[in-house]
Amino acid sequence: MNQYLELLKNEPILRRLSTIQLIAYFGAWFSNVAIYTLLLNLNVSAGVIAFTAMLHFLAGIVQAPFSGSIIDSVKPKNLMLSLIAVEIFTTLFLILINDINDLWLLYILILIKMAAASFYFTTEMSLLPKILEGKKLQSANELHSIIWSFSYTLGMALSGFVVYWLGVKVAFILDAFMFLIGFILLYKLEITVEFIKSKENLLEMMRDTFRYLKRFPHAIHLMLLHAFVGLTAFDALVALMVDTYYASIIATSLALGLLHASRAVGLVIGPIFLSKYVNSKRMVYIFIFQGLAVWLWAILMKDFYLSLFASVIVGLFTTTLWSYTYTLLQKNIEQKYYGRIVAYNDMLFLCSAAFTSFMIGFLATNDFSLEFITVIIGLGFIIGAFYFAWIFKTQKIKDIS
Repeated sequence: MNQYLELLKNEPILRRLSTIQLIAYFGAWFSNVAIYTLLLNLNVSAGVIAFTAMLHFLAGIVQAPFSGSIIDSVKPKNLMLSLIAVEIFTTLFLILINDINDLWLLYILILIKMAAASFYFTTEMSLLPKILEGKKLQSANELHSIIWSFSYTLGMALSGFVVYWLGVKVAFILDAFMFLIGFILLYKLEITVEFIKSKENLLEMMRDTFRYLKRFPHAIHLMLLHAFVGLTAFDALVALMVDTYYASIIATSLALGLLHASRAVGLVIGPIFLSKYVNSKRMVYIFIFQGLAVWLWAILMKDFYLSLFASVIVGLFTTTLWSYTYTLLQKNIEQKYYGRIVAYNDMLFLCSAAFTSFMIGFLATNDFSLEFITVIIGLGFIIGAFYFAWIFKTQKIKDIS
């Protein structure tokens, strides 16, 4: 933990961005629990729940081919401020959702809101390699995941109680207020990095990116490797678990909050214990342990309290997988292409997450058990372990130093 505190102390831009990230993410989980609580209260089908989860990722997929070129053409602070403003208004408009006839509006707002969130994330992640490098960059990525997980833990846990006591509309308003605080903090931040505006138009920048990927296929493999982490898109699975196994013993919003929060505990403490032991040779085992943890969750799923324990174990390895594979990509691409490659990387990650959400809903509506679905997800990480080993054996990958 000391290495992260030291990094924040010595890097003022990262410190402010991390503070904004903590506040914005913390607020975001209020509306997340509220959305799924609202859907379950409306008695929608498993397909609607899975489709809603998929929409959270679909928006980032659609805009990714363009966002990277825009990121490399616009000053990061101005772009990030605009995106937070979009998140504020779309979050506030969620209070207009009152019954099942308003689902069309919910879908539109989620698409816009998550497109802005994904765009903001990609902008920030393409900014980090311009201010940090090497182990500092890896630590910054780990810190990003820890903050995400910490806010996820508290946000999910508290939002469960907020939604239970005060209702979904209050959760949406609190979420928007958190984004407003983040906007103010970002507005006051001076981001002093070199910005070279590209003279190419967006279409030519896209073509140039594909030419770059053709010359350096290792970047494609690293993007696909990172996409395996998208298999942890468990939102639809958790909602269906609550509806199938736990609704009779605990309030929906509380169950959702506690299950997500327990997994986030693992997400927070995982990198604290694992980061000093992790290197490229050992990442194969991290993939395998992730798969085994998911299988454990499948075994214990029917018991709510044992499922909480399994959720912690599932989270232990996820942050390390995410941050290490992300840092490998950042380390192995040219600075000129940061925005575009990071955008395509996020697109593949979101495709994986969206496909996972879709398949959870599809299999559940076709009478496959939630345990079987979870086992299939775990198998994906075992495949990822073999793919990781093959990449490092066949591709020229610069390790993190």
